[in-house]
Amino acid sequence: MTDLPLPRSTFFDEAFAGVPVMGIFRGYDPEATVELCERAWDLGIRMVEVPVQDPSAFSSLRAAVAAGAERGLPVGAGSVLSAAQVREVAVAGAAFAVSPGMLPEVAGACGEHGLPYLPGVASATEIAQALALGLGWLKVFPAAQLTPGWVRAQLAPFPDVSLVATGGVDAYNAQDFLAAGCRAVGVGSALEDGAQLEQLADLMRA
Repeated sequence: MTDLPLPRSTFFDEAFAGVPVMGIFRGYDPEATVELCERAWDLGIRMVEVPVQDPSAFSSLRAAVAAGAERGLPVGAGSVLSAAQVREVAVAGAAFAVSPGMLPEVAGACGEHGLPYLPGVASATEIAQALALGLGWLKVFPAAQLTPGWVRAQLAPFPDVSLVATGGVDAYNAQDFLAAGCRAVGVGSALEDGAQLEQLADLMRA
C-alpha cells in the first residue's frame, strides 16, 4: 500500500497560511465540540481537529464537520490509528487525518482516500520515514516533552520539513515553538481559558 511515495500536499501550506494555530477538541459531546469549534473560528483559527479515539467521538466529528461546512472551513479527524479508521473518518466528512505516530498503513489509506495526513513524529528516524513517503508536514508529539530545543535540533538536518507542535502546547508556550521553527501549533485547553484567548489572538497577529 505504501510502495510508492505519496505526493506532497499543499493542503496544510494553504490551511495554516497566516494563521499558525489549530484547535484540538478531544472528548466533548457534539454540542460542546461545535461550541468550541465556533470559538476557534470566531477567533480566526481556520483549522480544527476532533480526535476519534473511540466510536462515540464520531458523532462529535460529524457535528463539527457539518458546522464547518456552513463556514466553508475544514475539520480534521485526530487519533487515527488504522486504515479502517481512515475510511470511517472519510465517510464522516473529515478534511484531513492526524495520528499520534508515524503509521505507514494510515498514510497509505489516506493516499487512497485523498486525505491530507499529519503523522506524529518524535525522532529523526520517524521524520526520515515520513519524508520518504512524501509527507512534508509532521506533528511534533508530545511537543511539551520534546521541547523547542528538539525542534531546532531536528530542523538542522531536515530544514525543509514543516512541523506542527502538539501536546502540552498552550498560549503561554506556543510562541517558543514557533520561534524554534514550527510552522504551526495545536492547542486545546487554551481555547477554553478566557485568559489565554487574547494571547492567542496576539499570536496570530504577530
